Order: sequence, then structure tokens, then C-alpha cells
Amino acid sequence: MKKLSVYLRQHAFGYLLGIAAMLIAVSLDLLSPQLTRRIIDDVIVGGQLQKLMPLLGGILGIAVGRFVFQYIKEYTFDKMSVTIATDMRRDLFSHIQSLSTEFFDRTQTGELMARVKDDIDNVWGTLGYVGMLFMEVAYHVTVILFCMYSLNWKLAVLPTCCMIFCALLAIFMEKKLGQVYEEISEENAALNSVAEENLAGVRTVKAFAREKYEIQKFLSHNRRYYDLNMKQSRIFVRYSPWFSLVSKLLPLLVLLIGGYLFMRGELSLGSLGAFVEYSNNIIWPMEMLGWLSNDFSSGVGSYRKIKRIYDVKPVILEKEKPVVLEQVKGDIRFEDVSFHKADMHEILQHISFHVEPGKTVGIMGATGSGKTSIIQLLDRLYDATDGAIYLDGVNIRDLSLRQLRGSISTVMQDVFLFSDTILENVVLGKKGRVSSLEVRQASEAAQAAEFIEQLDSRYDTVIGERGVGLSGGQKQRISIARALAKHTPVLVMDDSTSALDMETESAIQQTLKELSGTTKIIIAHRISAVRHADEILVLEDGHVAERGTHEELLARQGLYYKTYQAQYGSWLNGEV
Repeated sequence: MKKLSVYLRQHAFGYLLGIAAMLIAVSLDLLSPQLTRRIIDDVIVGGQLQKLMPLLGGILGIAVGRFVFQYIKEYTFDKMSVTIATDMRRDLFSHIQSLSTEFFDRTQTGELMARVKDDIDNVWGTLGYVGMLFMEVAYHVTVILFCMYSLNWKLAVLPTCCMIFCALLAIFMEKKLGQVYEEISEENAALNSVAEENLAGVRTVKAFAREKYEIQKFLSHNRRYYDLNMKQSRIFVRYSPWFSLVSKLLPLLVLLIGGYLFMRGELSLGSLGAFVEYSNNIIWPMEMLGWLSNDFSSGVGSYRKIKRIYDVKPVILEKEKPVVLEQVKGDIRFEDVSFHKADMHEILQHISFHVEPGKTVGIMGATGSGKTSIIQLLDRLYDATDGAIYLDGVNIRDLSLRQLRGSISTVMQDVFLFSDTILENVVLGKKGRVSSLEVRQASEAAQAAEFIEQLDSRYDTVIGERGVGLSGGQKQRISIARALAKHTPVLVMDDSTSALDMETESAIQQTLKELSGTTKIIIAHRISAVRHADEILVLEDGHVAERGTHEELLARQGLYYKTYQAQYGSWLNGEV
């Protein structure tokens, strides 16, 4: 993770410009009481009327200068903080994308959304207006105290004590608020997760009439979020009035004590007027300390959350100098592969098989037998705990991840379509490198062209989130078209025709047969999807229970035969 100092150094010139403008603006602002003192002492008391117009011109010049430099300060700090926040959000999102699948198995989407959006926004505020005001307050107070001490050190002791009291109070309040903001950030992530999950599954919620339950679930987190914010508010309002009390009493005390010093001849009337103006000028930094401590605590809490994401390192790593094959042929070999996730039983046990280039292997088995895990290991979404997997004779751990995954087209069991046009979803694998003709050909091969052509905007039709508005079979066909359009040496079908009718499935199987030179791994529950494979593996409890061709497995009358009887028995017996 880049430290904040790195981002700040990258934009050092902009910040220095903003700080310079801020220093000039504050200096001009604090020069005004000196002109007020001269008007009182020289013009009103001393009767030197010839000085009035130059002094008034000086006040006008200060006003114009403050206008110009305040604008430069505000714009520069805003621009720098927005730029840094944009860079941080980009870097954080890139880091999240680099993390391994196991991280996403245990991290909710809502939490990541909170980190990328809300927490970055809090840091943005801290680097922008909060940081700017902290510096402005510090410089403002320093210059005011210097001017006060130059006028009368005795009277300056009073605002000094008030500032020390406010500073200690702000530090104490920040410590109190720090822990609360940690809890608020956590609950914000949980609230986002509940809302995101509910809205994504709203159709399931309605189908099972769970609206009341989901509302209560959301309200419980909402109440917790409310309670934490009220806790933060109670801490703030407990200490904030002290800042207001001090800021209101200070000008009054300055006037009383200053008046006494004036009557004793230790302070001129103009100096008293300047002192009162300075005391009014020092009020807003006192009042701002409470708000700044509040916002600063929020930014620090968010930064800690972001840092925790950066502390997570990807498990799936690429070698510094990975092997890059000149041409991927599609020779796949699993050698004694076993796999289990943390705190889980063995998912795969001693899996071995070999698929020559252009050949087809079918994989069957009951739910939970480990079929999908084989594909995840081939794609290096996870690494095998034992054994090795080879592509064209090279261990996939030695290959470039880009080449490995770019050589495999996978039709996922859980179809995911982006909220975009059908065209953009189909060309996802090779965006910018697939022609419109290839998109149509892939769609025809996937038996998707017919229903796409009937849509008003055809391939430019925007489909809803996750393909809402399309049937399960239509989504599967678009997903298959996406894989075919990619034209890779290896094609993986993970139960990708389960929502299709037998006629459409048969047409797609014929398409797959005609894909010469493409190595195919077909995972399915239907016998019809794998019966023409060169070899069929039947998994049971994570190991290969049976293997062979369709005819060989039927002759063995084992698990595969039982599945065949369950799917075709009534037809074979003439019951249908």
C-alpha cells in the first residue's frame, strides 16, 4: 500500500501552492486589525485625517487580496484532494482485483463497496478541507498570538490559556471519537452488505414472501448504525459546548481586562480595538477545533479500514519470470491432484487424467463431488494443495496468469451477465478484437441468434443487472456465445446447458463436436452432454470413482449406469 506521504509527494507542487495562498490570505486577514489600530490612534484620536484614505485603501486592498488568494487556496486544495482520492480509489480497486478468490469467499461485497466509496471519501475530506483548515487554524492562531503579544503580553496570556484548553479538549475528544468511528465504519459495511444482498435477490425475496423478515433484518442493522451515530453525537455534544463557551467569553474578558489596562495607561485605545478584533478572529479556530477533530477521527478510522484491505496479500501469485508459451495447444494433465480449502474437508483427492489437444473429457458426479473445483484449479482461481496441473507440459504455476486464463474459455455454472448490451457481453473475452461477424457466428453456434434477432435493438439491446429480463436458457446461450467468440484452445462448459431444452442442447452439442482443435472439458449432470466425450470421469466424494467411454461405463453398470437408468430408464422400458 502506498503511504499517504507518497500521494502527497506526487502532488507536492499543488499543495505547496495551496499552502502559500493560504498563508498569504491569512496574513492579509490578520493585517486588517493593524490598520484598524492606526485609524483609531492616528486618525480618530490623533486627528491625522490625511492618513484616512490610504488606510481605507489598504483595507480595500486586503479584501481584494483575500478574495483572490482564498479562491486559489480553496480550488487548489479541492483539486489536489480529489486527485489523490481518485488515485487511492484506483489503487485500492486494483489491489482488490488482484486478490485471490479465497478472499472474496470470506468478504462481503457490501464491505468492499464501503471501503472503495465511503472510506475513500472520508480520507478525501481529511486531505482536503479538513487538512486545509487544520493548517489554517494552526497558522491563524500562531500569527494572532504573535500580534497579540506584540501589542500587550499581559493581555495575550488570556487567549493563550484559552487556546491551550481548547487544544487539549480537542485531543481528548478525538481519542474518544476514534473508537466510535471504527465501529461506525464496520456497521456501515454491514448495512451496505445487507442492502446489496437484499436488492440483488429481491425477486427471490418476493417469491418466498420474505419482505417482512428482510425489512426487520435491515432495520436491525439500521438501528445499530443509528445507535453508533448517536453515541458519536453524544460525545461530540458533550465537549463541543465548551468550545463555544470559551469563544463567547474570550472577547468579553479581553474587553474588560483590556479596558482596565487602557485606564492604567498600559494600552492605547487603538491597540485595545485591534486586540478585540484579534480576539474575535481567534474565535472561529476555537469553534472549528471540535468539528475538525470529529472529521479527522472519521478520516483516520477510514484509513485504518483501507489499510486492512491492503494488508491482505494475494495467495495466487505469478512467478517473477513466468513461462510464456509460443502457442497453446490445449494439452491438459492432472497428476495426483488433491485440494481442500482452509478449515474444510478434502474436496478433491488424488485426481489424475489427461486430455490431449482437441479431445473432449466429460466430468459427472453428484452435487458436491468436486466437479467445479477441477475447473477452478485449472483456471488457478485456487491452487491445488497436492499434485500438479500441466498445460502443454508446463506446470500452470509456472505460466503467466494472463496467458493461462486467456487460453481458457469458461462457461460458468452461475451465469453472470453485466448490465450492458448483448454485444458487449458477448465480446467480453476479447473486447476490441472480435468483429460483429464473429459475434453473430458465435451467437448462431450457441443457438442464441434467433431470440436476439427478435429483440428491438438486437445486439445493442441493454440487458438488466445480471441478465434480468432474460430466461435462464437465454442467459446460458449468451454465456456460451461469449465463450465461443473468444476462440481459445481450451473450452470449459460447467453445467452450462442445464436450463436448455433437449433440442437446443443437442444443437449445441453438435456445434461442440465441430470445434476441431479445441480441447473441451464438459461438466454436466445430463448424460446427453457428455456421452460423446473421448473419456468420461465420474466423481464421488472428491475422487474418480469411474472412468471410460460412454459404452464402457454402461457395460460396467456402476454409478454412471445408475445415472443413465435414472434419466433414460422409463424411455428404455417403453414407459414414455
